[in-house]
This record gives sequence, C-alpha cells and structure tokens, in this order.
Amino acid sequence: MMDYLKGKKLSLTTILEINEKNISPTDEPIQSLSSVCWWFLRKLFRVNVTARDVSYTDDTAKKGNSAQDWNELWEPEAGDDNINPLDLITALFLCSDGLLQQEMALKMSLCQFSVPLLLPNCDTQQCTLMLWALWDIVKSYRPHSMLESRGFEENRIVLMDLPMISFVRLGRISISKSHIINQVFSNPQQYHDTFVHHNMTNGNISRKVSNGMVEISWYLPGGNSDIFTEPLAVANLRGDISCHPTGFRLLCQTSAAVFVFIDDFKENINLLKPQDSKAPLFLVCNLEKISNNKNDLRNCIDDLKFKTNFIVMKGRQMNDAQFVDKLQSTIRQSVSGDCAKMSIEKMSAVARELKILVDEDNDLCQKAKQKADAVTASISDTPKYKQDQLLLQGDILKKLAKLEKEECRLKNAGTENIQMYRSELNKNKQELRKQQVTKDITPTVKSFISGLSVCKEERAYFLKWMRINLDNLSRKHVLRLKQVYKEVCENDVKNKELILDLENQMSCSSLGIEHFLRELGQLYESAISIPEHSHSKQKMQMIKDLPKVCAEMILEGFPLELVDGDAAYIPLKWVSAVLKELRSMEQNLKIRVITVLGVQSTGKSTLLNTMFGVQFAVSSGRCTRGAFMLLVRVNEDFREQLGCDFIMILDTEGLRSAELAQLADSYEHDNELATLVVGLSDLTIINIPMENSTEMQDILQIVIHAFLRMKEVGKKTHCQFVHQNVADVAAHDKNMRDRKILLDQLNTITQAAAKMERKGEDKKFTDIIEYSDKDNFYIPSLWQGTPPMAPVSAGYSESVVQVRKCVIDTMIDLKEKRPSQTVEEFQEWTSSLWQAVKYENFIFSFRNSIVAEAYSKLCDQYNKWDWDFRREMREWMVKAETKVLNFGTVTQSSQTAENIENFLMMQKTEVVLELVKAEQQLNDNLAKYFENPENHVHLVERYKQDFLYSIKSLRQETENKMMRRLEELLRIKKGRNKLEKIKENQAKMMEEKVSQLLEKCRKSKDTFSEGQLDKEFEQMWNDVVNELPYKSIEEQSVSQEIYLMLHKDLETRGSLAMEILSEVSDLEDCGRKAFIVEEPFLKKFLRTIKIIQSQEIQVISENLIEKCRSFINDKVSQTPQMDYDSTYVREMLIVINDYVQQNRDLSKNVGLQTNLKIHICGIAARKFKQMHKDFIQNNDPLLCLEKDKYQYYEDFKDLYHERDQTQRKAEEFTKKCLEPSVRKYITDYLGSDILDKMKSGDGSLKFSTRTNFQYFILQQLLEDNQFKKFIQFITNYEKSAKNWIVDEIKNTFSGKDCKLSILEINRLGEIVWNIKTAIQEARTISEGNMEEQNICHFIDNIHKHLEDKLIISPDALNKVQTLNNATIEPFANWLMSDVDDMKRSLISEFREDEDIRAKLEKLPFKPQDELFSKMFGCGEMCPFCKVPCEAGGDKHEYHHASIHRPEGIGRYRWQSTEILCTEICSYLVASEVKFKNSKTNEEWVPYKEYWRIYPEWHIQSDTSIKASDYWKYVFAQFNDQFAKKYRAKPAELPPDWLLLTKEDARKCLDDGFLFTSQGSGESEKNGEESVS
Repeated sequence: MMDYLKGKKLSLTTILEINEKNISPTDEPIQSLSSVCWWFLRKLFRVNVTARDVSYTDDTAKKGNSAQDWNELWEPEAGDDNINPLDLITALFLCSDGLLQQEMALKMSLCQFSVPLLLPNCDTQQCTLMLWALWDIVKSYRPHSMLESRGFEENRIVLMDLPMISFVRLGRISISKSHIINQVFSNPQQYHDTFVHHNMTNGNISRKVSNGMVEISWYLPGGNSDIFTEPLAVANLRGDISCHPTGFRLLCQTSAAVFVFIDDFKENINLLKPQDSKAPLFLVCNLEKISNNKNDLRNCIDDLKFKTNFIVMKGRQMNDAQFVDKLQSTIRQSVSGDCAKMSIEKMSAVARELKILVDEDNDLCQKAKQKADAVTASISDTPKYKQDQLLLQGDILKKLAKLEKEECRLKNAGTENIQMYRSELNKNKQELRKQQVTKDITPTVKSFISGLSVCKEERAYFLKWMRINLDNLSRKHVLRLKQVYKEVCENDVKNKELILDLENQMSCSSLGIEHFLRELGQLYESAISIPEHSHSKQKMQMIKDLPKVCAEMILEGFPLELVDGDAAYIPLKWVSAVLKELRSMEQNLKIRVITVLGVQSTGKSTLLNTMFGVQFAVSSGRCTRGAFMLLVRVNEDFREQLGCDFIMILDTEGLRSAELAQLADSYEHDNELATLVVGLSDLTIINIPMENSTEMQDILQIVIHAFLRMKEVGKKTHCQFVHQNVADVAAHDKNMRDRKILLDQLNTITQAAAKMERKGEDKKFTDIIEYSDKDNFYIPSLWQGTPPMAPVSAGYSESVVQVRKCVIDTMIDLKEKRPSQTVEEFQEWTSSLWQAVKYENFIFSFRNSIVAEAYSKLCDQYNKWDWDFRREMREWMVKAETKVLNFGTVTQSSQTAENIENFLMMQKTEVVLELVKAEQQLNDNLAKYFENPENHVHLVERYKQDFLYSIKSLRQETENKMMRRLEELLRIKKGRNKLEKIKENQAKMMEEKVSQLLEKCRKSKDTFSEGQLDKEFEQMWNDVVNELPYKSIEEQSVSQEIYLMLHKDLETRGSLAMEILSEVSDLEDCGRKAFIVEEPFLKKFLRTIKIIQSQEIQVISENLIEKCRSFINDKVSQTPQMDYDSTYVREMLIVINDYVQQNRDLSKNVGLQTNLKIHICGIAARKFKQMHKDFIQNNDPLLCLEKDKYQYYEDFKDLYHERDQTQRKAEEFTKKCLEPSVRKYITDYLGSDILDKMKSGDGSLKFSTRTNFQYFILQQLLEDNQFKKFIQFITNYEKSAKNWIVDEIKNTFSGKDCKLSILEINRLGEIVWNIKTAIQEARTISEGNMEEQNICHFIDNIHKHLEDKLIISPDALNKVQTLNNATIEPFANWLMSDVDDMKRSLISEFREDEDIRAKLEKLPFKPQDELFSKMFGCGEMCPFCKVPCEAGGDKHEYHHASIHRPEGIGRYRWQSTEILCTEICSYLVASEVKFKNSKTNEEWVPYKEYWRIYPEWHIQSDTSIKASDYWKYVFAQFNDQFAKKYRAKPAELPPDWLLLTKEDARKCLDDGFLFTSQGSGESEKNGEESVS
C-alpha cells in the first residue's frame, strides 16, 4: 500500500467513489496482494464484521507433483504470502489522511473491532497517539448505578474518564493473550473477536509492521448480564515489551491495572520494575510452561516484590473458562476501589511527555480547532445563543416563509382586492428583508466564514471540529433536558405547561453546522433581494465567495441543507447560487438522485451510511429536520456505464415525526417535503421497519401522493421498498403473499390519492411509478446481539450491499430510459417544484378532500352508533317479547293473566327509559366526537344539527315501532290466554276421565287385552268429547270483512270510487295479475306529458303494491302464529292513504287510487283468509284435543301396565316443548346475527356509509352491464337496492367458511348449553328438597330457569306433565340424551337447508329490510335527474348530491322534439332554460328558480361541472333502449361520449365516490316532464 501511494495520502473521497468493483454484492477472490487493502476497506465501509477475514490466494502457486503435496501434509505452508490483519490495519492508517483515519476508526468501532491507540511507524521508529482518529466514536452505556432510573450515559469516547486495563507480554508465552482478552470481555452468549488473535484468519502470519501497536477497545455495560458493572477501556500492546518500552511506559502511567503475560522469569525480568509506573502490575502465568522450578519462581517473585494476589496463575488442571473467570475476578478487584481513570484526551499529555507523537498536533488540525473553538466557545445557552448570534433566522425567517406561501396561496385574502392584498404581502416581505439586511454580521458568523475561507484540507478539519463541538454541546444540553423532562413526567405529569416548555426547549436546543450555513444563506438572500440597499453592498463584498465555498464543500462530500427544516422553506436564491458555482466547477456534470423516505427513527440515515459509506448524522443528541443533499463521486471508468458523474443522495427528516405531529400543518409539511424530494429523485427508497409495520400506512399515503404528482408533471420515478428488521433468510419467498397484499394496498391508496388529486385515470401503483416484485428487500436487524457490546450484524451489511447493487443496476437501466440530470436541470426542478409547493398546485393540505373525508368519517361513526342503538333496542325487544308471552304461565304462579295490562305498562315505561338513556348516549357520542380536533370536526360543524335531528328521529321511530309491537304482543297474549284456558280445562277433564277409566280397569278381576283396552278407551273418549261444552272455532268471512272496510274507506272518495268498487263481484279474484296504469286514469295532458306521467305513476304504483305486500307478509309470517285481525286491514289502508297523499299524481286521481286499493285488498283477502284457516287448524280446541288422542291413549296403557314412562316423556318434552321454542329462539336472533355479520365481515365496507352502499351497487351494475338492471335502478331504486342486498347476503353466506347454518348452529349451541344447565339446576333443587321430588315440579324448575330465553307452550307443557309417572333422575338422564339428539338433528337440518332467500323471508326480523332502511336514508332524489341525496343522517336541512346525471336518464326530453336531454342539473340551474311538470301545474319555470318548486334541494350552480363519465357511458350504451322505454327519441350524444369505455366508467365511479366521501341514499320520486 505504501509503495502504491508513493507518498500520497489515501483520502475519504477516493474510498467512497463508486466503481464497478465496490458495487458487487459478492466478493471476488483476491488475486493480488495489492487488492487486499481495497477488499478490506470496502468491507469496512460496509460495516461488515468479516472485514478482517482477508486472505490472498495465488492460484499459480498451486503447482507441483504429488510428492510435494504429500510433504505438505507433514509441513503445511506457513502462508507468509498473506498479510496479518494487524499489519494491514497499521499500513492503512499510516497511508490515510486524518479524515479517513477517523472514519476507519468509527467503522471499526461499530464492528466491535479494537482500534489503534498507539500507531507504530516502522520507517521512523516512532509511535503516534491516535487521538484525532478516535474523536468520532460516540458510545452509550448504562452503568449499574443507573439501573433503577433506567438512565444512560452517552459521550465521545475520547472524553470519557475510564479505568483502563492494559495487557502486555514479556518474552514468549504459551497462552494466546488476545484470545484470552476476547473471552474476558465478552458477555455471556455474545463472544466476539474484538482483538485479532492467532486462531483467526491470517492471525498466525508473522507481523511485520504492527509490533508496538497498542490497540484499544471498551467494555460498556448495558444493564443486563454484564460482566463488569462500570465501563472499562481495554488496551492491548502487540509485541514484546522488551522491544517496545515506550508503549509499555505509556500504559503503566495511564492504566488502572497492567496485566503482564509471562512464562520466562529469567530474561528481562527487570522490566517489571518500571520506575514511573502509576498502575499496579499483575503477572499472568501458565504453571505448566514456567521455565523456573517452584523455589526459583518464588525467589524471583520475592525479588520483584509482587504479592501473591497480584499473580494470576493458570493451574495445570484449570481450563480456559476457569482461567477467564479468575482473570475477571482479578480485574473486578483492581477497579473496585478508587482506581485511576483517564480519558484519551488527557492521555495525550502523558504521551507528549514520553515524546510520543499525537496525531492531533498537526498544524492544519490545530488551526481548524482554534477557529472552531472561537465559534463555539461562548455557547452556554443554545436557544439564547441562536437568538443573539444567528440573527437572520428563527421567527423572522419563519415569517418570511409564511409570507411567501401566502403570496401564492392567498388563503387569508377574504373579500379584499387580490392585487391590493398581494401588494401588502410583498411590502411586509420587503420589510422583513430590510430587517435582515440592516442587522450586522455577528462576530460568531464572521469567525465561521473565516473558518470556511481556507484551503480545503483545513476547511475539512474545521467542519469536523465544528460538528464535534456542536454535537458535544447539543448532547450535553439535550440529555440534561431529557432527564428533567423524565422527572417531570414521572412526578408532576399534570404540569402541562412545564412539560410543553421542556419539549420546546429540547426542540430549540438543536444546533448544527446547518444552522450556520443557513445564516450564510440568509445573508446572501437578504443582500441579493435588496441589492440597492447600502448594507447589501457592504455584505456582498464579504459573502460573494460563499456560494463557491459551499459548492466546493459539496464536491468534497459534505452534506448541504436543501430544505430548512425549521421554517419548511427553501432559500431558492442561495441554493441556485451554490448550484450555479457547482456547474461552473464541473462542466456538464451529470447526476442521478436517490432519496430515502420513511417514518422517523427507522434507520434511514444508517441505511444510507452503510450503503454508500457517507456521513449523515445518525445519533448526535439533537433532532435534525429538513432535507440534505450530498454528492458521491463516480469513478471515471464507471461513468459511461452508469450514465452519470455523481450520485446525489437526499436524506430527509422522518415523516410523521412525533415532534411535528401536534402541529396543525404537520401533514402538509410531510407532503410538501415528500413531494419535493420525490420530484427531484430518480429513485426513491421507502424504508419500512418490520414486516407488518403499523407506520406503513402513514408514509405510503404521503409518498404515493408525491409519486402521483410527479407522474402528472411527466416524471415517473422508480421505487424500492426496504423492509427492515426481517432476519429470516427465506423472508423474500415467505412474504410473497405479504408483498401481494402490499401491492393491493398500494393500488388502493393510489386510487384514493388519485381521487384526492383529481387524477382519476390512474388506478394502479405501477401506473404512476416503476415498481416490480423484485423491488422489495428484507434486511435483518442492525445489531448482532444487544448493544452496547454488539457489533453491526453481518447480515445487515450484506443485505444493504444487495440493495446498493440493485440501486446501481437500476441506475444503469435508467440510462436507456431517460438521461441523467445536469446540475442546471436539477436546479430548475428544485425551483419549479418549490414554486408548485408554494402555490399549492398540489392538494397538500387536502382542503376539499379533508372536508369530504371528515364528513365521511362523521357519517361512518354515526352509522356505527346507529347500529349499536338499533341492536341494543332489538335485543331488549326480544327479551321483552319473551317476558310478555311467558307472563302468567305455570312458572309465574304469582302473575295472573288479569295483570297483563299492568305488566305491559311497566314494559312501556321501561322501554321509554331505555330509549332516553340510549338517545342520551348518542347525543353524548356526537358531542364528544366534535370535541376531538383530530377528525377535522371544525370542517363539518355545520352538519352537527342535521345529525342531532337524525338522533331525535331515530329515537322517535324506534319508540313508535316498539310501542306498536308491545300492543301487538298484548293482543297476542290475550288471544292465547283464552285458548289456553279452554285447552287447560279440556286437559283436566280428560286427565280425570282417563284416571277413572284406569281405576275401573285395575279393579276388574279380568286382565284386559290390548284390544279390550283400546275399546274401553275409545268409548270413554267419545263420551268425553260429546260432553265437552266447547265448539270448534267458527270460520269468519275474511274477504267480506275486508270488502266492507274498503267500502267504508271509499265512501268519502265520491261516486266514481263507489262505481268502480260496485263492479267487484269477488274481492279474492282481484290483484291476481300485474297492475297496469292505463291512460284513461290520467288527465288529458299533452301526449309527451301523458307518456312520462304514465311511466312515473306505474313505478309509484308498483312501489306501493310492493310496500303493502311486504306488510301483509310480515303479519302472516309473524311468530308466534296469530289469527287474522281486522286491525291489520285498517293499518294497511292508513299506509296506502299516507302514501297517496305524498304523491300528487295519485292524490288527484280517484280512479287510480280506487283501482290500486282494490288490487291490494284482493291480495290481502287471499293472504289473510289463508292465515285465518291456518290458525283454526292449529288452535281449534277440539282439533287440538283430537291431535293429542294418541298421547292420552299411550299414557293410559303405560299406567295400566305400570310401564316406566321416563324415556317417552323425556322425548315428548323435547319434541313438543323444547324443540319448537329452540327453533323460535334461533329464528328470533338469526336476523340480528346476519346483520352483525354483514356489518362486520369482509363486505362490511359496502354497508359502512350510504356513499359506499351506492358505489358498490353502481359497480355491480357496471359489471353486469344489463339495461333492465340499469332501468330498474333508475326508475325503481328501492326494489333494485333490496334485490342487491339479498344477493349480497346470499353471496356472503355461500362461502365454505361462512354459511348461514354456522350462525344457526352457534345459536343452537348457546341455547342447548342453557337447557342443559337448567336441567342440572333443576336436578340439584330436587336432590335437596323432598317437596320437589315430583316430576311436574322438576319440569317447572327447568321451565323457570329458561323463562327469560325460551317461550314454551303452556299447552304442550301441561300435556307432558299429565299422567306422568316418570322418576326424576332417569327422566333427567333421558332428557339430556334427547337434547343431544335434538341438537344433532337440527344441525343436520340446518346444513342441508341452505335456501337463504327463503330463510330470510321467514325471519321475524329481516336483516335485508334493516340494511335497506339504514342505507336508504331520506330517500329523496334529485327532482330532475333522479340522483339520490347524499346527505348523512336521516334528517337534514337540505338534500344535495355531488354528481348529477344527464337529465335524459331521468326521462327528461326536449318538448319540441321529444329527444332525450344530455344536460345535467348543475349546468341547467345556471342557464336560461325552463322546465315544467305536474308540480309547476304545467307552467314554465326557469331552472334558475328551481328552489321555488323544490325548496328542500340545493343544486350547485356551476357550468364547469360535466356529466359523469359513468352515466355518459351508460347513456351511450343504451341510448336507444332508454328512448324506447321512455317513449322518446334517442338523445343526440356528443362524439366523445361514444368513445368512452367500460374502464373509463369504472375510473369515473372510483373518482366520484372515493373523492367525495359523503353518504348517499336513494328512493323513487315523481318523474318530471319537459324542458324548454
């Protein structure tokens, strides 16, 4: 190496150059000795712990015959062709300049290598103390004295006063000293070869230049499993002390203890009596190898005056582990007391006394140090120092930055004249510049300028000293503040003001070189901004060369601040001046730009430092903000291949930083920064900690917005993802699915970002950026073990090299795709991007989208509260129903049937209280939501009242529904009580007669055969039936009753209605065919109006019929089954009349009304008649008694033959009592369970808000692309939406892992557990009470435990208890078995029956109706184009929609031509066009005055809004079908509409709904008529 350099010093710039060799991830075999040094340096600067394992192999030497090979078995080659690692390190340090030495020492320290403390020079025979080289090493540790407080110490290693333990040898020794040292100072389970020893690669090669070197390392406790409780320095002198007495003397005067390894006590023994030694000497001996006998050894020790406790002897039977323990114990004793401590800086004074050179003493270094000290010496209070010495930044610069942005954005202009407002801003800006210009340059800044205005070598030292001094000050100040902050947080957490003040102090305590360079930038900017000012001219004389100086610094590899991190500002004139000078220094300079983005404190700078060997600050005790640019030179031989001369690296502050998170504009700040650096970059590395980091979402959204913006300005950058802390070697394969999920997530975020940026044409991540699966890298943890004693992981280093190789390969590939940037182009990009940032041409703060997002979040949150409210009330109602229907049963002996009204009043009172409480909870939730500023609630404050109205409406609607249900339950209960009373009397009589017959048969002397018993029972049965006083239930004439009620309803409608009704001969024959609105029903309007009105009224009529059909089905299918009641028809007629009144076209047409009512009542007559018949069949006392005849007969025979009834009675109880009630229980809850699944499962997003609901319907319509579905959606939204919901439920529960039967089986398992528990409880009661030793009591106890869950028929219960001679224990056992059989049977049944649609129709609580009701919203539609209202909540002041359709889709056509319209409402309400329809009484009204006719609608007036591409596509696809359906002429479509594709429509749909995150709901409304 020395010969290679020929007197030149190796520099850091040379080492960092990018060339073809140092980008290779795999190391080629070292073919020559000269390559060894470069191999080592490459490895070292990658912080690879294998750097010292260097070996040179000369393939040409491996020649010879077999005899030679055989000889080599006995005398292996010594390998002297290779080089000992210590010689290599010594040579490299001797051949390197001071900056490279410092960087090498730092990298070696990170690898936990020992570093040179005393460097020998074989040419001069002098040693040099490496003080300067060690200045960059900073260490953190936790001494055991700080364990409890969990504190730590951090400082530069050269400033730490530490006890130093030194190891030397005298003569030849049998023990490997360095190997033993490694073992002594390695923590358990964390052995590391800190010092090179004989058994390492090439460690056995004889040393040529490194003898006399003193290496140093440090033992630093971490707080757990530490060998030593306090930090220690460890020194190791290479070679025999007899040959290197100077080094030995230095160690004796600076160490706390010196351990001398010695085997031979005969030669040079007097060296162990140093005259000026301040450190105690310990002898380390190997008993087996000592040349003296025992007595001679003792005499020698006595002569040296060594005490036995200063001798560490390795006994003959002692292994290395025991010996190491002994050494560790001795070291602990040596440092346990008041031992000598000395820093390396203080050690330099001792070295100078011993005539040892100190590397720091060279002239350039000392001059630079003095200048740096002159700048930093006066710093005691950092914030005050910045305020007093750096006058041009701080508040004044922040104000300037804000004024520049406001000058572009004009956010606060209000109603002021824009030009006047801008003039005022410019005036304020000039005033601030004048303040800057008139301020004198402070002595500190002058000293800093003086330090820069020197030769580049001295400037490099000056900047290094500046960084060292500033870091030391910042570290000291910040650590002190952090300690105070910690104590305050622990002891005075309520003192918010003090905590906030400390946080501000820590933020202001940041002081680095960038602050001084920032001051220079402001000096330049202020002077250049007001060149005519006298102060400007004076200052320019002093600072005119500063841009050139900074350009030189950039070329030398010094990072320069691009973005002011404190003011979020680019000093564009200053940066442009520096880049201009750079351009003049390096003509036609071409660069490629790389940036790293990621969350704060995730190792971005460490990644860059390892990848390129650069020096971005990674841990300095202060927070760095902004963005920095740094140039890495490309070797001339590699420039053509790479396509550039330099690679510029942009290092940014972490996104989503905790320090900025509390600021209102933090998200804007991150977006500005990300957009700027992404825009400047050719390649962006996104740094993601861990495989599934929660921070991933935070940065992806920010970064993708930046990528999208760059795509729009024509710059499509490349992207790579680095996943940190992933150690598995198979991570890339194992995470294939995760990468697919990541890409899906990226696509989703890209879509959302495109909507926010109004760039809907980009759907995929790869549309905006160059990215493939190969652009994912997995990097293990940085440390191999637990710091502070852990080295950097070799896996980390090698993985980063892989990333670097891919980065360079990408750069090579880019050469073919686009040229590299010149400095001039980079300057232009910087300028234009910063202007775009200032003008907010990109939606940084997402003002519009944030409002939309805030509204969407509010709607989403309200929907969750709404669902919770409804579910809670629904569950209360199910329990109340069980209580009411169980009231007065055998288990409620204290409750008489007569008290049912009182009980119901109690339930009504309770429901009101529950509703009040739940309503209050909703109001509290809403109030609390608006108190939280995180959701941007101030942007949606105006909607708060709408949601309060919705809460009130929800409560009222729920209360009315629950009250009606309670009244209905009362009616059901009263009807059941009458029937149950009759059945109970019949059962008692029959039980008495059977008992009499049984007694008669038993008293008979003859034994009765089966035939005789059958004859006797039949005779008794007929006699009893004839004696019963009750008759069968008389069948009513349901049709006649409905007809009479309809007749009464129509009496007030006039003669036309009565005339139409008189033509009905049989009501049951009506309503069998589809209802058709005929033109004779309509007024004699113009033909155009008549056509449209007939279509509209047809839809309205169909909706009413469907509504009534649903009402009828609900009554017929209700559980428990009830008889027809005339109130049903009265209620239905009220629903019809209300609907008619809401629809003007129906309310004025008596004939149409009448025919509609007849049609609907005909349907009701048939359904209710069948309902009545079914009720009679199931509940007529005589018929029910006849059904039970067989059971009575079996009981009679069992009792006569004295057979055990246990098994049969248990089976009867299960089949007739438990199974029906279990089925009802499951049915009652199934609808609710389905609803919960739909709201929380994979498809829950579809029902989260009305906007999402409509979005997914429209998406499905587009995929199906069928006109009939579109026309149903447009003309009959309710039916279309309901069908879609049912299909969604079917799809959800059609999967293998998600079936309806699973919900049923879950509920079945739940209730079966309750039944078994009830049986066990009843068994326990019976065992402990003799009075309960009765089967009837046992069954009653079971019933009592289940009364709040199951509704068991009293009639069925009585029949099981009648004539029952079963005993309790066997009955309970059989019952348990039968319950299990029932469970198995029902499970089988549920699994076989997967007719989801049929099940949904049978449920008492229909989830499809509930989903529709919630998603339907207010149901209003635009009166012109029929687009649904998007306002959230059920009640709001105005209806509104973001995107309106072409009006032709809503049936509108031009009256004169009958051609369908293509205009949209937003344009029409700004135009002079007029409209008319039935609501205008066929009079023309200007669209501008639409509000007179539709005051509840707000239609935005904006001629810039165009019809949605979605509806353009639909209109273009089905123009002829729309015309035919509406009996109009096809629309004259613009040519570009015909060019739209399905993909265009899909993109528009995404854009319209994801960008405008507002709720939607739809309903059918009156169709409108003509356009003038």
